[in-house]
Amino acid sequence: MVSSRKHSLSNSYSNLPIVPLSPLALLSQDQDRNMVKFSKQFEGQLVPEWKEAFVDYWQLKKDLKKIRLLNNNTSTNTHQITSFPHNLLSSISTFGLFGRRRDQGAIQVHKRLTASASKGGDLLYETELLEQFADTDAAKEFFECLDMQLNKVNQFYKTKEKEFLERGECLKKQMQILSELKTIIKQQQCRKGEEEDASISCSISCEEDSVKDRTEQEQQQQDSFTDELERNEVPFSDSPTSDEIGKPTDIYMKTEKGKLRTLSGRVFSFQGKSLRINIPLTTPSRTFSAISYLVWDDLVNQSSKKCGPQGGGKLHINKSKLHHAQKMIKGAFLELYKGLGYLKTYRHLNMLAFIKILKKFDKVTEKQVLPVYLKVVESSYFNSSDKVMNLSDEVEDLFIMHFADEDRRKGMKYLRPRQRKESHAVTFFIGLFAGCFVALLAGYIIMAHITGMYRRQPDSIYMETTYPVLSMFSLLFLHFFLYGCNIFMWRKARINYSFIFELAPTKELKYRDVFLICATSMTAIVGIMFVHLSLVTKGYSYAQVQAIPGLLLLAFVLLLVCPFNIFYHSSRYRLLGVIRNIILSPLYKVVMLDFFMADQLCSQVPMLRNLEYVACYYITGSYKTQDYEYCMRAKHYRDLAYAVSFLPYYWRAMQCARRWFDEGQTNHLVNLGKYVSAMLAAGAKVAYEKERSIGWLCLVVVMSSAATVYQLYWDFVKDWGLLQMNSKNPWLRNELMLRRKFIYYFSMGLNLILRLAWLQTVVHSTFEHVDYRVTGLFLAALEVIRRGLWNFYRLENEHLNNAGKFRAVKTVPLPFHEVDEEE
Repeated sequence: MVSSRKHSLSNSYSNLPIVPLSPLALLSQDQDRNMVKFSKQFEGQLVPEWKEAFVDYWQLKKDLKKIRLLNNNTSTNTHQITSFPHNLLSSISTFGLFGRRRDQGAIQVHKRLTASASKGGDLLYETELLEQFADTDAAKEFFECLDMQLNKVNQFYKTKEKEFLERGECLKKQMQILSELKTIIKQQQCRKGEEEDASISCSISCEEDSVKDRTEQEQQQQDSFTDELERNEVPFSDSPTSDEIGKPTDIYMKTEKGKLRTLSGRVFSFQGKSLRINIPLTTPSRTFSAISYLVWDDLVNQSSKKCGPQGGGKLHINKSKLHHAQKMIKGAFLELYKGLGYLKTYRHLNMLAFIKILKKFDKVTEKQVLPVYLKVVESSYFNSSDKVMNLSDEVEDLFIMHFADEDRRKGMKYLRPRQRKESHAVTFFIGLFAGCFVALLAGYIIMAHITGMYRRQPDSIYMETTYPVLSMFSLLFLHFFLYGCNIFMWRKARINYSFIFELAPTKELKYRDVFLICATSMTAIVGIMFVHLSLVTKGYSYAQVQAIPGLLLLAFVLLLVCPFNIFYHSSRYRLLGVIRNIILSPLYKVVMLDFFMADQLCSQVPMLRNLEYVACYYITGSYKTQDYEYCMRAKHYRDLAYAVSFLPYYWRAMQCARRWFDEGQTNHLVNLGKYVSAMLAAGAKVAYEKERSIGWLCLVVVMSSAATVYQLYWDFVKDWGLLQMNSKNPWLRNELMLRRKFIYYFSMGLNLILRLAWLQTVVHSTFEHVDYRVTGLFLAALEVIRRGLWNFYRLENEHLNNAGKFRAVKTVPLPFHEVDEEE
């Protein structure tokens, strides 16, 4: 019970209670939580990206432990000299004349303004120890640390509060502009009396708009919202805005003066204001439209480059553009409300941490410090400011009014989406299907061994036609199973993978869902293959039973594209959307989930080649004539084999090219070179398989060696952030999510070994009489395992980079921007 409760707390910090409690209520609430240690509870509920800004409760506990050890030693030494006169004098010393107490407390907290206090500086707190603690160094260290934590919490809260207040004011202006434009369009539509799409014709003040250099935060605003708009998923989920994902959404081209011009921003004059409307270039149609506009503007309409009254034009803002702008503003409201909820959680948990540690201090020292210091904490800025509460209520009202048709219940479904409850039935069916899979697999292996299907034979129809289907599904669901393991480890290590992958919190797959899909699918696959092998051994001809593997593949394809809301509909279509973005990667804006999925495909080249063969075998009708060598003889198939071998690397290289084009970072060009080297190595390997000569063998060794060195460097240094010479952890990064460092060293060594699996192509080692296809499946499985290991450390590095900048919610780009006359 305790472990399951802890697990649920660690993954539901987005739905924490956001109504602050009084210190007395917190104190009574804290007394009812003896079942779970507060430190575990505190760690499970805090916002992972803001962990460093929370109270360092663990350091305060260490300082308190020093005081406890010191008091134990002191009490042991002074126990023998304690007497009645000593107790009497100590009692009298606590009273003054006429029986009044002289003790004003064990501590006194002073307030000090910083040097820039006149300009809105911060208020710092310093604790002075009175005579009772004057000679205790451990107590001084404790209160110095406590003061530092209080000042840190106040400073962070004030910074985040200012940031969210600025977002709120900006969103109010955006909402006002949107409402005015929608009102004008409705008025024009009523005047026309037609159903056609009305539009506003605004005068363009300057079509070629040069923009100033943007700060890193403004560039990051343009990234995280791009692909979510196209998928049309609400409520919008978290999205990373780290440098690895990309900074600006708009595409910029250099002008003759060396400045930058935006292709998606058009400056127009509306009600006496110069505004720019930014439309993110996230789809091929928008990209081509923006580029065609640039070409037309440069080649035909040269006069429009001059800003001024003579260079004006017309910009039509229709309902579709306003609908797009409304989606952007809606997403910004959702992210703002989510950030305000996190800040309320931050306030609540820190207040609870101060109360808990002060209670422990009073218990250890037998002093009454809690009432004195708690008054200071109550009056501090992070607990006394009500601006966040007021803004949160205002955001609720505005969102319900403009985006929920004044239906509060409907609006709160978007503002506070509920997490899906984990059912015990899922766990039950995982165990049930896992047991069925193991039993069927054991029976299949025994039958295959008895019939000798997997032994090396000069002519084996089963290994040529049926085994590729089993091999393909095995590699696919092994990869999927490892993804479920990654989700489990990410959640245990407090890595917010949902935020990084932009997954909707109400629709994302939990690790139990992934395991259930794997167990169910593999049970069905192995069961059908067991039936197929049984029919073959009973004497049925291949012409009669050969359609069974093809029907199995067709069933999975139909299930993947099934339009009905069954079998994880949202996740299936999200996967199809990502695959679409990968195939058209130069045209779509690249986000974290897209290139993460493309990296997975780079490890599934054997699976793709099996899929290619199986598709050719059944589409051409070769399964009817049992001519399984037809595809191998066809020239188009051989040419396609080259393409399939390096298509994943090509897609990944095109993603790097698009990111370089969007962001202008040469780091992406270096990453592109890694995938180009992998493409060349894959092509040389395919050519060597077709024509086994010494020349092709030497080329395979050279290209594969160069690609391996390139990939190992990128794995360790770029993706994992390891091999740092000046780190406090030898050969590792400064910040580590796992406590045991040897795991990182073991992972690096294992990654090195698995990267050298291509040597099997040269050595051609076999396992006695086992067919070479089984050996190939084993080596392909090792690459999939290596990729699963890479996934954890890749996301760990991404999480650390993101958490280092305290980004817990994404900054959504807004459609309307006011332009200064100087621009």
